[in-house]
Amino acid sequence: MPTRRTPREDRVVEIDVESIGFEGVSVGRLDGIVHFVKGALPGERVRARVLRSKKNLVEAEAIEILTTAPTRVSPPCPHFGACGGCKWQHLAYDEQIRWKRQHVVDAFERLAKVPVGSVAPTMAAPNPYGYRNKMEFSFGASRWLTNEEIASGASFDIGFALGLHVPGRFDKVRHLDHCFLQADVPNALLSAVHGLRERLPVSAHHQRSHEGFLRHLLIRSSVTTGAVMAALITTSPSTPDEELFVEGWMALASTLPAGSTMLHAVNDTRSPVAVGTIRQQTGPGYLTEVSLGVEYRISPFSFFQTNTEQLPHLVGKALDYARIAATDTVWDLYCGTGTLSLPAARVAARVFGAELVESSISDARSNAERNGITNADFHVIDLHTPAAIELLKGAPAPDVIMIDPPRAGMHPTLVEHVITVGAPRISYVSCNPATLARDCALMAERYEVEEVTPVDMFPQTYHVEAVARLRRRD
Repeated sequence: MPTRRTPREDRVVEIDVESIGFEGVSVGRLDGIVHFVKGALPGERVRARVLRSKKNLVEAEAIEILTTAPTRVSPPCPHFGACGGCKWQHLAYDEQIRWKRQHVVDAFERLAKVPVGSVAPTMAAPNPYGYRNKMEFSFGASRWLTNEEIASGASFDIGFALGLHVPGRFDKVRHLDHCFLQADVPNALLSAVHGLRERLPVSAHHQRSHEGFLRHLLIRSSVTTGAVMAALITTSPSTPDEELFVEGWMALASTLPAGSTMLHAVNDTRSPVAVGTIRQQTGPGYLTEVSLGVEYRISPFSFFQTNTEQLPHLVGKALDYARIAATDTVWDLYCGTGTLSLPAARVAARVFGAELVESSISDARSNAERNGITNADFHVIDLHTPAAIELLKGAPAPDVIMIDPPRAGMHPTLVEHVITVGAPRISYVSCNPATLARDCALMAERYEVEEVTPVDMFPQTYHVEAVARLRRRD
């Protein structure tokens, strides 16, 4: 049955909002029907415009707050609501972390129906703003305007935007020159790129026609050193202005702190991912971070947790749950650049790491060498393939398995193998409580979940990391 769309002007409802759902949208009930209400908060009564109706739920947006919740705060960002970077700037931070814990509880109790010994309070982030060490901005040939901007009568260049995507729209970009989630130096660089484009009006890449020059702006920064690594990703330059734009971009290196890297990369494919082949570079080509006494070297397109200040708390909790002894062999599945493997190797007898992304494994090996760690082996393998199971069969038997998969969680075949291996302890780190709970349910016959701790790596968003301690049933 196709979704029935109701004309907006015909459907305005008053509703009491009760809770916040998994995707950060508030929830209320009217006449027994669940309503997802954008822009509202629990404890508020609102007038809401119905956007669409389905058989068992209604999607709506708040147009008037009739009763304001005491947890509502004023968002500092003027783009809040139109930009896809944040969802919860209007919600007090102590309430954000409370709801994140509740989402973890709900994932285990309601979705997966897995018993948990206890769910700890969410570990709050040291800084609710300016915490991201990596931002990916998009150039777009279709700029998103708010209703207020349209009604203002002001003139806008709707054929160009540099900023973040509008929620649910891969082809629309919200134009912005400052982001509250990143630090001052990256924001200055973002603003400088806007100035460069005003002088050289080259085209932005069009997501539908796949034409246009400017594609992505990637800015990474180091809390440890203060250095920045920034990459401008374009199609191959084909006009004098495009060549001049790249020259102007590379010249911005002089404005950055010592030890910074400036890159120009080219991506002529249709892939929307912010990667490319590096054509020009100034600086060392990497960033350095130190966390829990381990020094990490991060290459431009490799993975590293985006909240450096919170990372020691996340890794520390994972290690605490692993309870590694000096004689233990540890498996680190989806090991990335070694953020779990290397601290674990400082304690364990041996660590075996596996990861799909070759650049991340290269970084992990380099990081191990740089830190004098010789008891960690890293392997490039897709853990969702039969070849990975064969590799793991030949690996030394683990006393502890540490797992940190992508949002989709583990492949069922890998879950089955983990169960078969039967390590006494599992420390499972996840950025998606739903798939964490699902995987724990799949392992429930062999493992019990003793404790889960939510960790807030992403303030102002509904995303939450969680660390689970699993013990084999003996």
